[in-house]
Amino acid sequence: MRQGSGGQAVIRFRAVGVFLLLAHLLLVGWLTLRPLDVPWMTAANLQPFAGIKADLAMGPAVATRRIGGDLLLLAPLGVLLPMAGGRLFVSPWASLARTVAAGSLISLGIELGQTGVPGQVVDVDSLILNTVGVALAHVLFVPACRARLRHRKQRRIRVLPSAGHEVPQGATPTIPRVGIAP
Repeated sequence: MRQGSGGQAVIRFRAVGVFLLLAHLLLVGWLTLRPLDVPWMTAANLQPFAGIKADLAMGPAVATRRIGGDLLLLAPLGVLLPMAGGRLFVSPWASLARTVAAGSLISLGIELGQTGVPGQVVDVDSLILNTVGVALAHVLFVPACRARLRHRKQRRIRVLPSAGHEVPQGATPTIPRVGIAP
């Protein structure tokens, strides 16, 4: 169920979400799909967790930078995708599933796009870490934000009757259609 009674606030909220989402995707595209001048190229990593193990073997500083970078690259999508969707009353599991699926498809698109870019290498661990970053950001922020917005909306509805405004009464009852008598 979408927020229908919010009016202009809902439209602005979704518009800001869409704008921030597009800005973030443009930044990610520029960071990941631009050609790099490198003297040598590593082979593509198609074995899951091999790159993560190699990063961990290089020491905690390098591992934190590389693994953290992949976790944080698409993490804002975990918040921006639900924000652009504008749903306030939705199943948390369905929202998480939609967001993680969209984040993993965007990450897969980036990885596939890197195959044709000089200096960029496909890495299955980046796909895994990007998806985990999207899921973590969604789980950490979206349910709390939705609960806060729902609470604020319900508090506003309770305040309306005392302010002299009409309270929404629900759907208008309809009479079933009756045929014409013979």
